Amino acid sequence: MAIPYHHFNLVTSEKLDMEMLFPSPVVLTQDELKRIAAYKAVEMVESGMVVGLGTGSTAKHAVDRIGELLHQGKLKNIIGIPTSTKTHEQALSLGIPLSDLDSHPVLDIAIDGADEIDPNLNLVKGRGGSLLREKMVEGVCKKFVVTVDESKLVKYIGGSGLAMPVEIVPFCWKFTAKRLQDLFEYAGCVAKLRTFASSNGMENGGLPFVTDNGNYVVDLYFKRDIGDLKAASDAILRLAGVVEHGMFLDMATTVIVAGDLGVTIKNKIIK
Repeated sequence: MAIPYHHFNLVTSEKLDMEMLFPSPVVLTQDELKRIAAYKAVEMVESGMVVGLGTGSTAKHAVDRIGELLHQGKLKNIIGIPTSTKTHEQALSLGIPLSDLDSHPVLDIAIDGADEIDPNLNLVKGRGGSLLREKMVEGVCKKFVVTVDESKLVKYIGGSGLAMPVEIVPFCWKFTAKRLQDLFEYAGCVAKLRTFASSNGMENGGLPFVTDNGNYVVDLYFKRDIGDLKAASDAILRLAGVVEHGMFLDMATTVIVAGDLGVTIKNKIIK
């Protein structure tokens, strides 16, 4: 299980110089950095493990790598627990055996990306819309490994100016969105219903984005620090109509950050 943060100290356990990986000068794209971080995370997966399979552009690389290693015979007897329909389909196409939390209520490891990471390794996740299933799976793993490129590092949650998602029931969604916005009025919060984008990039008639669970997502945008994250989490979850939010607090046990100067691995260890 993920162990509460207050029992941990943060340490940097390893840093890999990019020159070791790429001897010749090279400019890496964001996607290449994501792949480097994801592949490093998969090195922690061992044969016989039950593995939580994350969702998103970074997690996709990890799932691809696990499938490749299974095909090569370097990993055996892996069982994957996907966090979205999309990841489920990807894993099936790669021949990764799958199960669910009913059959495997405790996982050995989960690997996923994040949209933001603060200095205490708290996360924002769910801009891909899979936050509820991600939190269910990643909340019951012995080790939760988060892989990102350095653009995801922020000084505080919400610091990127991008969305902090909240999954809500469709019933009276405007009412719930208004209550969420009012809750963080002090931080200059703006709440917006997430909508589908059409093929030309324009919003498709305002049709709501629907999660795998049949719910809507309200994206919260903050102009200032929201302060005590535990208090903010509790306040959001107390609102009737809210299903779950995208703050993953005290959950990550290892964070792998790929940047132009190297790969940094941060761990939380028991005092």
